[in-house]
Amino acid sequence: MRAPARKMKAAVALLAALAVLGIAPRAPGQPRGQEDDFKDGREGAEFHFARLIYQDLPGYGGGGFRGRGRGWWRQDWPDAEVHFRQGILRLTRIDAGAGVEVDLFDGRVFDYPWLYATQAGFWDLGDKETAMLREYLLRGGFLVTDDFWDADEWEVFRGAMARTFPEYRIVEITGGDDEVLHVLYDVDQLTQIPGLRHLYGFDPVAGKIRGLPEPHWRGIYDDKGRLLVAANFNQDVGDAWEHADYPDYPEPMTALAYRFGINYIIYAMTH
Repeated sequence: MRAPARKMKAAVALLAALAVLGIAPRAPGQPRGQEDDFKDGREGAEFHFARLIYQDLPGYGGGGFRGRGRGWWRQDWPDAEVHFRQGILRLTRIDAGAGVEVDLFDGRVFDYPWLYATQAGFWDLGDKETAMLREYLLRGGFLVTDDFWDADEWEVFRGAMARTFPEYRIVEITGGDDEVLHVLYDVDQLTQIPGLRHLYGFDPVAGKIRGLPEPHWRGIYDDKGRLLVAANFNQDVGDAWEHADYPDYPEPMTALAYRFGINYIIYAMTH
């Protein structure tokens, strides 16, 4: 197939996917501000996308601790939540309201079954935070970590999880009988989900990103088999939500990100 035809086919596929999600492609020059939609005032909804506020590792960022600074916890905020919420409302019967931001010193965290942490390779969780995270997860919470890369960032994440759950191992989520991959959507192909910054290496024929480290979907299960933590390692699912209306972002990766995210949410609300 010639290149123009491939681009046309990809564009049609993207428009079809966005139509299902109810997301209109952004016109050139259209502003990205969506805070009014993000803070829609529906505080009594059954689901809220709860984003974790945390302290950055020293020397790694903007110190957004317990506030609204420029910390790494804000990556993709709020556009990722805005777009993802539209998909939740159109693809499920979940009553999804405004997004919220909470830290692990805030008792409100126990009000939300889902907690999302981006850039988990840069967080600096203290003992009190890991103790609160452990209690939150053992009492039924579910943590999704996203957009962290390579060995150094993995060690930061792994160290925090080892202090939170010394008795549980981090394992691969590989498909097959992993319930979280079959809650609503059957996810049988674990395609890497890149950040927008990675698309310069996208091979449209192979459907892969050249030059990225090997992707992993990993998790921590308790002794009864309940998934407590999902780790999107060497992945950027938040970017796929955020850029669902961006014509150059590959449609198969956006579609997979929405399927994974919705499976995660339904799992969190039912386990």
